Amino acid sequence: MVGPVRIKDHQREQRIFMQRSLAAALVIGAMVVLLLGRLVLLQIVRYEEYTLRADGNRSRIEPKPAPRGLILDRNGKVLAENRPSFQLELVRETVGGAEQLEATLAGLVTIGVIAEEELDDIRRDIRARKAFEAVAIKRRLTDEQIATFSVHRHQFPGVEIQARFSRFYPQGSLAVHALGYVGTISEADLQKIDRDAYQGTDVIGKLGVEQAREAELHGVNGFREILVNAQGRSVDDSSLTTALREQDPVAGNDLVLALDLPTQQAAEAAFTGRRGAAVAIDPNNGDVLAFVSLPGFDPSLFGRGITAREYRDLERNIDQPLFNRAIKGTYPAGSTVKPVLAMAGLAYGVVTPEETRYCPGYYTVTASRRAREGRGGVHGAVAMREAIADSCDVYFYGLAVDLGVDKIAEFLSPFGFGRRTGIDIAGEVAGILPSREYKANRFRNARDPSEGAWYVGDTVNFGIGQGFMTVTPMQLAQVTAVLAAQGKVFQPRLVTGVRNPQTGETEIIPPNPLPQVKGGTPAQWDVIMEGMRQTMVSGTARAIAKSAEYNMAGKTGTAQVRSVGQNESVQAAAKEERLRDHSWLIAFAPAEDPKIAVAVLVENGGFGASAAGPIARQIFDAYLLPRLPKKDAALATGAGGTAP
Repeated sequence: MVGPVRIKDHQREQRIFMQRSLAAALVIGAMVVLLLGRLVLLQIVRYEEYTLRADGNRSRIEPKPAPRGLILDRNGKVLAENRPSFQLELVRETVGGAEQLEATLAGLVTIGVIAEEELDDIRRDIRARKAFEAVAIKRRLTDEQIATFSVHRHQFPGVEIQARFSRFYPQGSLAVHALGYVGTISEADLQKIDRDAYQGTDVIGKLGVEQAREAELHGVNGFREILVNAQGRSVDDSSLTTALREQDPVAGNDLVLALDLPTQQAAEAAFTGRRGAAVAIDPNNGDVLAFVSLPGFDPSLFGRGITAREYRDLERNIDQPLFNRAIKGTYPAGSTVKPVLAMAGLAYGVVTPEETRYCPGYYTVTASRRAREGRGGVHGAVAMREAIADSCDVYFYGLAVDLGVDKIAEFLSPFGFGRRTGIDIAGEVAGILPSREYKANRFRNARDPSEGAWYVGDTVNFGIGQGFMTVTPMQLAQVTAVLAAQGKVFQPRLVTGVRNPQTGETEIIPPNPLPQVKGGTPAQWDVIMEGMRQTMVSGTARAIAKSAEYNMAGKTGTAQVRSVGQNESVQAAAKEERLRDHSWLIAFAPAEDPKIAVAVLVENGGFGASAAGPIARQIFDAYLLPRLPKKDAALATGAGGTAP
């Protein structure tokens, strides 16, 4: 007989139920703990991070670029300033991916706001910036461009018109090589600057004072927080704007230059389309009163964004407008070296002031070679003063040979030959002060070792500033200032003060005296000064000083572009314009109390000071006449000669 069968096991079912309930409770508990932990992480631990992200969805930080500092001349006249303008800016993050970016740029070309030839430069600028930074893709928009874009604005998310300050040069191309310009920040620039300090700024100083004093001119950028909608466009909600942050920018410092605007204007106007350079210095402190390199260029081209075609035209221009002739152009010194060479002869006791040397129109270098007098002249017996005034080559051929290359190089070096002057802008080159070592190094790898030897013919050329010797106009202006100050040397400078735009206070930068030129007694200096004064009264530059209301002292110079053969006519060699000699004049005035020293170079200007002299006279008149006391003007002889 079969026993009873138990259909249900209540204990077992209860046990299973409890086990399952416990497992469910553990899972639910774990999920609650996880949820609570996540809430703590989001709401407490990472609160600030997610608050910033949330704010980033409703607001955007917009930089407020600082106004760039002004640049003023010594009289307070504005040479560089800022003017309001509108520009087109693009934020890559808001535009979208690469395809959307290309479509946006193509659309802007289609509506005529930007040119197709500008696209490569625009793409390069965009790539160089972070995705959230605004990049200026078109500066200084015209009214027509603003209207055109406004009509199509809805088609270009991430592109906005913004009001900005742009750099403006009221005097146009005047003194452009001294001032420099501002241009787009390049990839190379980004490697050198603090990117955070330049957020919202897409230009930086290039060349000249704009580059050299970028730190003072740039200022400190500010920012403002603005509300945006889902498309990233600014919205106005007065209930929320009170919580938004804002910091005002701090304008850059203003710079006061040594340049005298009327003198600079007169100097550039006097060139009348010629190529060349002129530098005027105050010999008493090193202030650069005029800094000319012509032809120049319009700096506003770079401020608004120069096109590739425009830059290519400047680069390929045969007259090289981008080339700073004043500090980078190297030319033979010509006869402008003669006053310093004469001082060397006196200092070393090689010659006396009254000792005469005979000039038959040539100097015998070797039995088969003669060095000719300039333009075939014959001076006869000449002493030092007359040799300087009449620029007698034969006299200085012989003096150079008597001194020898070693003494010449040793004496000329402290005047500044063969080294940079240290002017406070970049790009200066040193020129060449020849020596035995220089020639040996130059021809070190020559097949014929004798090419590196120094010959008497090299010394003869050295005596009239030809051969291996080269100078820059800046360098020669410094030498002239040293002559005018009779051995005192100051470092040339363009910037003389830094003005705080907030307080209006100007920090004056003191002159920087350099070691004085040693050698030469006061009586010997007087001989050189008298020779240079006679140059302007009865010598090679007498036409320049005619009817002047002040006295001048100077020296003319001719720098040969190419050698003239032994039997070749000088006049025949000068037929082709760009092979003609360069024209030099160095001078200072008033001769008895120098206030200004100048060096003027006119490329291919011809013999002596025929081209450079009138320019120097215009510079002197512009600077001195407004400062000349009336009584001196009335008493002046009018010949630029004997002092009243």
